[in-house]
This record gives sequence, structure tokens and C-alpha cells, in this order.
Amino acid sequence: MKTLLSALFSLLLFTTSKAQLPAIIPQPVELRINAAGDKFTIDNGTLILVSDTALIRSAVYLKDYLLKYYGITLHTDVYAANEKKKNTIRLIRTASTALNPGQYMLNVLNKNISINAPTDEGIFYAVQTLLQLLPVKQNLPLDIPSVDITDYPRFTYRGMHLDVSRHFFDVAFVKKYIDYLAMHKLNYFHWHLTDDHGWRIEIKKHPKLTDIGAWRNGTITGLYPGTGNDGLRYGGYYTQEEVKEVIKYAADRYINVIPEIEMPAHSMSALAAYPEFGTEPSKKYEVAQTWGIFNKFNNVFQPTEQTFKFLEEVLTEVIELFPSKYIHIGGDEGSKIWWKQSALSQQIMKENGLKDESALQSYFIHRIEKFVNSKGKTIIGWDEILDGGLAPNAIVMSWRGEKGGIAAAKQKHMVVMTPENAMYFNHSQFLKEDSLTAAKFLPLSTVYSYEPVPAILTAEESKYIWGAQGNLWSEYIASSAKAEYMLFPRLDALSEVLWSPRAKKDYGNFQQRLKTQLKRYDLLKINYSKQYLGN
Repeated sequence: MKTLLSALFSLLLFTTSKAQLPAIIPQPVELRINAAGDKFTIDNGTLILVSDTALIRSAVYLKDYLLKYYGITLHTDVYAANEKKKNTIRLIRTASTALNPGQYMLNVLNKNISINAPTDEGIFYAVQTLLQLLPVKQNLPLDIPSVDITDYPRFTYRGMHLDVSRHFFDVAFVKKYIDYLAMHKLNYFHWHLTDDHGWRIEIKKHPKLTDIGAWRNGTITGLYPGTGNDGLRYGGYYTQEEVKEVIKYAADRYINVIPEIEMPAHSMSALAAYPEFGTEPSKKYEVAQTWGIFNKFNNVFQPTEQTFKFLEEVLTEVIELFPSKYIHIGGDEGSKIWWKQSALSQQIMKENGLKDESALQSYFIHRIEKFVNSKGKTIIGWDEILDGGLAPNAIVMSWRGEKGGIAAAKQKHMVVMTPENAMYFNHSQFLKEDSLTAAKFLPLSTVYSYEPVPAILTAEESKYIWGAQGNLWSEYIASSAKAEYMLFPRLDALSEVLWSPRAKKDYGNFQQRLKTQLKRYDLLKINYSKQYLGN
């Protein structure tokens, strides 16, 4: 009996101490509460100290957040001149070599807060954690519990995607979206800029891509195949100056922006502008007005030298705009029937010794990869780029389940796991949704339980799983409020999958911490489903 009581007491003590821990998402590697009741108070006299000017970005982010949501104005100074000063938040880049680029240490005492990291991005991630230690209401004082945190990410690639082709989102929302990724310690923003339904990036050498390709003359209403068409002209695009603005904004938050330019399929918006690059050049192509057009409409480029020249000119401007090492070239859902029906495609296959249309797909991707590599960049493609043989240096995004990712990893290619059944946030969160969504079900628990490294891979093969990514396709997402509704709180689950140690994952504990996070979203005026408040 004494043993049983002792065990129950230990369990109660563990549960109580666990409940008292700050509600941080994603969960840190190590978190320890210091003396009970000890705290640091942020007030207008608190000074942010930086060890060098490169950390000003993180200091400004912290200052702006405190001013916007709590009305507190802080000042910044140099750490070396204020080492002995109290009531400070210290951002210090340490000299030690980083084992992990995102690692940091956060120490909150009653006189000072110290953030130490070997890299600038580690400092920034520590700031994100610090913000989650703040009260979720605006009432002062701003007391922060005394804690010690040691933390670093599990995966190098922690990504989120946004489709701006099917529905267009302005620069203001794209920046807000990037802030959401930064809050959750994600570091890659996959910007899906072109598709059948609209071309969204200015290409100066080919202005018709936006003059014509950025606009459609109607959009289906209701769930595909639709109950009609609204008949309204719809569209928009980003100028190159706006693209630069977004890239700079993301860089200040240590987020890499990966542009996606779709090919050889999903190209109706480009072909509407330049039909001469399609397999039916005499046809009147139109920017797509309906979803789900795979196999139904001819949306593939004809793989001629003229087409490759056109695409190289497009990619040259894209590469000059984006500092990203990676260019996403799509490669998915290319129906082979259009090449099969094209005499010119068949002639190209014969001239290049290609046995079938899958080999032609591979030939197309190889050609584009060679050009992109010549510019010092690496291509990423959806897992269909495996068809007919994978290009030598390509990175694979596995969306049709994990099969493509497993195959690529076994071939020693880097992989981003993004299987539709776990990572597509356009799918319904609940069996009964309050608005129109894609007719598939992806609850929060499924996102949280996803494991990016397939058990079938050996330890050596597992090293090629670069990370994972959530995707937000916008067929049924026509507003920023709806985008937020679909994103939150599944983004929280994704962040913990990608950042936190696998051994620390606990869905029940995550749900408890999520209660505090939802209150923070109220403070930030982020839209999310109120159904979660009943959990």
C-alpha cells in the first residue's frame, strides 16, 4: 500500500509540475522552472542589449511586438557597454560552433533575461519563445516566469506553402502569413506563384504573362465540379518590386522564400498568354475557371527548343529576383495524353531516343534542371519528377503519400515529406465545417501524429529526409480570414512535428498548451475555428 501511495504521489507531483510549465509551441528540447514564483518584469525601463549589430533585426522584432500588443516602448543598446546593467534583455551571439543552426539558450532571472545562440537565427527563435512566455492579455505588468530553456530544431527544412494562383492574396497578407511561419519557427515559405488559374509574378521580358495570364473571366461556384460560374473577372499579380519587398520581409525573419513556377503541366495561364508554346498552338487557351482539370484540359508545354528558351528567360528573371538556393519547378500532374496526341511531341521523342511519354517528362525536367544548375541553383519538384528517371541533383517533395519520398531517399536525393493525407491544410478540419472546403478530412490530431521519417528507411537513408511541409491550396480559400481559419491551429501541430524531439510528442499535453495559444491568437486577432474552444 505504501508503495502504491508513493507511486500515486510521484505521479501527482509530475503531473502538477508538468501543468505548471509554460505553454510553449513548439515544445522546447529542455525547459526547467527556476525558483518558484521568481519572475522578470518587462516595463518601459527595460533595455534590449545586443552583442553586435546583426542582431538588431531580432531586437526590432521584439520591440515592435511589445509596442503593438502591450503598448510598451523599449530601447536598444550595445551589450558591451552595459554588461552590469539590470532590467535588460540580452541578445548575445556566442563564439561556440553551432551543432544545429537554430539552437539557443534562454535564461530568465529576476534581474535580466539572457538569450545566447551561435547564430543570428538561433537568437530570433529564442525571441519567439520569449514572446510565448508573455501574458496572453494586455494587462500590465508583463511578468515572465523564471525559466531555463535549451532548444534546437529536429529538422533542417520546416516549411509551409501558399497557393496564390487559384485565389490571389495581396502583399499585406503574404507578409502576415510569413509572420505566422516565423512565430512557429518555420524557415521555408513555398510561394506557389503560377498555375492554370493565374500567373502571379511579373516577368518583364514576357509581359503578356500578367497582362493576360493573371486574369480569368470567371470562377466556378460550389464544390467541384461546381454548381455554376460567377462570371466575374478575377486576378492579380505581384510586381518584381513587391516580390523583393516580400523576400526582404521574410529574410528579416530568417525565412527562405522558394518560388514555384509550374511546368510542364499546370500551365494554362502561361499558354493563354503564349499559345505557341503549347501542343495545340492554334487553339485558344484560356486561364482556367474550374478546379480539378487534370487530364481534362490541355495544360502542358510542348517540349520544343522555343519553349525551353521561353522558360529559361522566365526562370532567369525569377532566379535574379530570389536569393533562394532552390527553385521549385512543379512537375506534377502532367497528363501524357497531350504529348501522345501531338505529332511534334512524338517526333521530339524519336529524335532523342525516348521510349515513352514518361521518358519525355524526365527529358523535360532534366533540361530545366541543367539550366537551373548552370545558374547556381537546385530544383525542387513534386514526386512526379521521379517518372522516367530522376534528374541528377533534384530535391523531391513527396505529396502522393510517402512512396515517392522513400524512392528518392533510397536514391540519395534530399526529400521534403508533404503527403496529402497529413499535410494538406485545405482539407476539412472537422466532419461538419462551417464553410466550403476540399472534400477530404484532416483533423488536428492527424497532423500532430505525422512522422516525416518513414520506418522503412535505414538510418543512412533517413538522413535524406530534409524535413516536411504543410500546404495550403486555395481553391476554396478566397479571403485572408478563411486562410487563417484553415491554417490555425494545424500550423501549431506542424511546428511541433518539425521542431520538437520525437520522444516529447504528447497529443494530450499539446492540447493543453494549445488552450493558451488560442488565447494568444485572440490577442493577435488571428482567426481560427471556435470549435477548438470546446476541446
